[in-house]
Amino acid sequence: MVASEPGLHLEQVQHGPTSVTVVAKEYEADVRIAVKTVAADGVVALELREIGGHPLPTWEPGAHIDLILGKGAPTRQYSLCGDPADRFVYRLGVLRDAEGGGGSVYVHDRLAVGDVVRLRGPRNNFAFAPSPRYLFIAGGIGVTPLLPMVAAAEAAGSDWHLHYVGQSRASMAFTDELAPYGDRVSVHAKDESGRMDLDAVLGTPEPDTLVYCCGPERLIADVEGRCASWPAGALHVERFDARPVDPDAVDAEFDVVLRRSNLTLTVAAGRTILETVEAAGVGVMSSCGKGTCGTCETNVLEGVPDHRDAVLNEEERASNEFMMICCSRSKSPRLVLDL
Repeated sequence: MVASEPGLHLEQVQHGPTSVTVVAKEYEADVRIAVKTVAADGVVALELREIGGHPLPTWEPGAHIDLILGKGAPTRQYSLCGDPADRFVYRLGVLRDAEGGGGSVYVHDRLAVGDVVRLRGPRNNFAFAPSPRYLFIAGGIGVTPLLPMVAAAEAAGSDWHLHYVGQSRASMAFTDELAPYGDRVSVHAKDESGRMDLDAVLGTPEPDTLVYCCGPERLIADVEGRCASWPAGALHVERFDARPVDPDAVDAEFDVVLRRSNLTLTVAAGRTILETVEAAGVGVMSSCGKGTCGTCETNVLEGVPDHRDAVLNEEERASNEFMMICCSRSKSPRLVLDL
């Protein structure tokens, strides 16, 4: 990693023998672990402060950051779940996932108060829109981006309700912070009451209501199915993992033209656009590699993308104006990108 000023990010991208420097206007800085607490079984809460005591970038509910752990640990994205008005502290909730890529295990087992890590962002693919009424549905650690949304809805005087689903109350983080909201919050612990009745919650579309859902794929898929009859744009979701690929999708070879680099490259079946572009020495900002963070968003100048990300909504996908090149492919034999 190359040292950078706040607001300017320089990163060495290495692919085989090729090394290029990527320049992007995105905040990046070293932050110190100021507080680390146990928020629930298998969940820790971190509070991060910039090491020089400087204010951190402003953010809005739904935003996330990249936590660049270094020392061989992967970069991971975590939702901000603190107070957007506090410019000096970013708070995260991290679930320990032993089956994941190792980032959460590193956070749980190795990070301690006083340690320094690198932060990049924030960025927001789960924007909180004004509405007179909200229905929030959280699954497990998916409650984190919804915490500041709940606070914002309460402050705005909107009507709202949160359904919080988990395996057990002991595994459900931040329930103490939600308790003061009283009956606006329904806790559905599976070991107490079984699965939540989504038909009762979503069976009848509610006028002037936005639905925000974050959690595991099974929950999101169930919510999406039941919201099919709701007005377009009512449902907003954020996924932890890549969106399931259409079983009829074909990974055919196609050409990608990099307009600004004056290059035409062939993307082979089984190889991503990002891998192909980096192998040609063209630097692109990327992070998750599976279409969940939005870092590699790229403008599309010509052609029809095969969107496979979990970031863009249906309207954005239909516009074909941009795509996530870490996972998406092409429906046309040729794509022209602004790279």
